[in-house]
Amino acid sequence: MAVTDEAIEKIKAMIVSGELSPGDRLPPEKELAERLGLSRSSMREAVKALEVIRVLDVRRGDGTYVTSLEPHLLLEAIAFVVDMHDDDSMLEIFAVRRMLESQATGLAATLATDEEIAALVQEVDGIDASVGIEELVEHDIRFHREIVRMAGNAYLASLVEHLSSQTVRARVWRGLTEGGAVERTLSEHRAIADAIAQHDPALATSLTTAHIAGVERWLRQAASA
Repeated sequence: MAVTDEAIEKIKAMIVSGELSPGDRLPPEKELAERLGLSRSSMREAVKALEVIRVLDVRRGDGTYVTSLEPHLLLEAIAFVVDMHDDDSMLEIFAVRRMLESQATGLAATLATDEEIAALVQEVDGIDASVGIEELVEHDIRFHREIVRMAGNAYLASLVEHLSSQTVRARVWRGLTEGGAVERTLSEHRAIADAIAQHDPALATSLTTAHIAGVERWLRQAASA
């Protein structure tokens, strides 16, 4: 194991064991390096790596802290990875999203409260095909975010959201606008919301599967064009 990797593992062990908790300040670099039997340079590199993946927060002039470790932070890097991939990889990513989100939507249809359903219906009613790309993207984010949130699993919600980043959504909606498919896509949103309102998990799951598969087909056509 590389020295930096060893340093990362030792800091991670401190967090997993509870020695360091979310929001805690790490000991000074020299003290921590001596305690873990590592060089200060390897400790510094480990801290940089853990900062990138949002495990640590380096505050200049103040110290290094453990972040909140909330799912939306820890999974944030996925959106960056998604944005960097080509069309072929994007199809695989959307396939993963389809599998996860369809099941999450089925759970939402089972667990959603009346208040959550009312908010989702209001979101669908507040959008139409005449709005611009930016508004469509924001609607799409809110719509899918609210549905997956109803499933009651914060890690699942963050993972699904980051699998289709804002950059990817903008690209998809721009393509749908050019292809005249916005009205159909928005009607699919309404159908999914209606299935959730009816507490019909099987219908909600199948509609979501078909909805995301439609985006996959568009991506496949765009890649081969």
